[in-house]
Amino acid sequence: MMKTYKITAIFISVLFWISCDTDQLEQTDPNQLSPETFFKSEAQVKASVNAIYANLQTIGSYSRNYYYMMDNMAHDNAANIQQEANKTIFLNFSFDAGSELIEEFWDSEFRGINKANFVIDNTDRINEILNSLLSQEMKDKYIGEAKFLRALYYFNLVTRYGDVPLITSVPEENKGVPRTASEEVYAQIIADLKDASQVLLPKAEEENGRATRGAAYALLGKVYLYRENYEEAMEAFENVYGKYALAENYYDNFKEETEHGPESIFAVEYDESMPNGAFWNSTVNARGGNESSLRGQSYGMFDWFNAYPSDELRAEFEENDPRFDESFYIVGDTYAGGVITEISLDRPAGWRKYQNYYKRTSENLQSGINMNVIRYADVLLMMAEASNELGNQAQAIGYINEVRDRVDMPLLQNGLSKDQVFKAIVHERRVELAGEQVRFPDLVRWGLAEQELGKYGYQEGIHNLFPIPEVELNTNDSINNGDQNPGY
Repeated sequence: MMKTYKITAIFISVLFWISCDTDQLEQTDPNQLSPETFFKSEAQVKASVNAIYANLQTIGSYSRNYYYMMDNMAHDNAANIQQEANKTIFLNFSFDAGSELIEEFWDSEFRGINKANFVIDNTDRINEILNSLLSQEMKDKYIGEAKFLRALYYFNLVTRYGDVPLITSVPEENKGVPRTASEEVYAQIIADLKDASQVLLPKAEEENGRATRGAAYALLGKVYLYRENYEEAMEAFENVYGKYALAENYYDNFKEETEHGPESIFAVEYDESMPNGAFWNSTVNARGGNESSLRGQSYGMFDWFNAYPSDELRAEFEENDPRFDESFYIVGDTYAGGVITEISLDRPAGWRKYQNYYKRTSENLQSGINMNVIRYADVLLMMAEASNELGNQAQAIGYINEVRDRVDMPLLQNGLSKDQVFKAIVHERRVELAGEQVRFPDLVRWGLAEQELGKYGYQEGIHNLFPIPEVELNTNDSINNGDQNPGY
């Protein structure tokens, strides 16, 4: 089973781009292999693609910063007294261009893009490999993975920063790149995902953890949904519908032993048995071992306990919804250490999702539980949203009911209005996907963020986007303070 994207036996020369105006080379191969001599075998191609995945595993991205920023802004989280100031600023929307988390997220995603560009730039060299050494199908597949990952990194950037530099080739000179209109960035994302969807393998034929055809179509549908192109979204989702299935047990989506299940479409991979020694000195560059997530300790209820599920989130669950018990721990619940008699700091609840307490009495610094990026329940609810917007309320209700039926919740009845179906979707997405970093972008794209989050400091027209990081303004000669997002 593949649980890692790290390069172990093979090291390659990859461009690790720090900012839009740099082309700094970090050689990781003692023999200083060049692109001209490197792409000669499948092992080498695969190693270069693996390097792209690695930036998903950085502290700057999914391993730490991303879940704090998104869950805090959504107020799925509440903060304990020891939560660091660089994270609490996302609860009260007091972050600015100097935020290290905002800077590290920008930096890590762009480094991932640069690694993807390195592979895509070498398409001709990859295609020159003898078919007896690497079939054309596999050549196309690896290039498709690079395009899928470039699209994912750019989707993360454009939804959080708006207009961002669009770079589709490794920079050849030390020159800054200006911001590109988000419409053009989205067009590139869509083009990459369309290409990837034609060459990636189905899940059943691919190694666990790698991008698949279903992942490309699912992300493509999500992009179209965010662009309010509902017919195109449905066309993409139809290539996913029925090819995946909801896990019989909801909680299986958040345990290490049952990951890669029927519901998993794409997730960031972690494995505690793999190296993690470089974690703290590779916040954004993903060099060395970074194979564990900090989610377990960050949201633990007996350990560091930085965050806990908010009262508002817990109140959203309907009575007897089993997802409440499978998302949170409360006093009286059972975990690996027995019955919970008290949660640290006398809190009303702790997170159960993505936690190791089902098998441990305490959380370690490392966690090997994969982080979902897209799972099938999310797709079903996005299909419901697109169907509702297209005027097919009965179809939308059917998709919602598939999600509710999995947890034996009462099914919605036909005859609901468009507004009633939309409200059902808003509710269902919050409880089904609690703590999975989707609530905040949902509220922003629905135009509900100020209504729901204004009491915490959110201002529409400002906090719907992050600021361009201060370091980027200072180092990129094609972006200046006049290019900053409004309000920062």
